[in-house]
Order: sequence, then structure tokens, then C-alpha cells
Amino acid sequence: MSTPIKIIQPTGVFGGPQATAFRQEIVDLVQAGVTVVLIDCQEITFMDSSGLGALVVALKNLRTTNGQLFLCGVTEQVKMLFELTSMDKVFRILKDQAEFETTIRPTL
Repeated sequence: MSTPIKIIQPTGVFGGPQATAFRQEIVDLVQAGVTVVLIDCQEITFMDSSGLGALVVALKNLRTTNGQLFLCGVTEQVKMLFELTSMDKVFRILKDQAEFETTIRPTL
């Protein structure tokens, strides 16, 4: 049986209403049995503190079911936010979806 994996690709500003909707999407995915989520950040133009908070909540929600959260395609603005808040040490960040497919998926 394969591990349920979901890839999410937010776009534009990741904060406020989009962060709220994202939190609910993660809750729904966890309840549906998804245990691995990959967030592709390449289309995020700006992330604020509510977007960062939504990612932290997503990580915690997945961990409650022994799930995993991965990020890829992190833009310079998002990378700077992660470094300033030391979240780059908390999240597993990959270069892109191809790296996920070659290094992570085979181990699941």
C-alpha cells in the first residue's frame, strides 16, 4: 500500500485568508488519511507571519499522525523569512518537486 501524498502549490501572497484556507485544507487532508504533504512554494510572491504560522500549524497537525511535511521551490523572500525566524531549521526544504520524487518518495 502506498503512502498518501498531497502536493499543494500556493500562489501569490501566502497570508491572511489564504493561510486560513490552507490550515483548513491540512486538517481535511489529515482527516482523509494523507500522511505526506509537499508544499511547492515557487509561486508564492510574499509570505507574512500568518502564512508562516499556517505552515507551523500544518507541520504540527501532520506530526500528530506521524505524517511529514516537506517544502520545495522556496523563493528568496520566503527563504529570508525562514532564516530570520530560524524556521529553515524546522522544515525539511528541498530544491524542487524533482528532488522530492528522487530522494523522498522512494523512501516512503
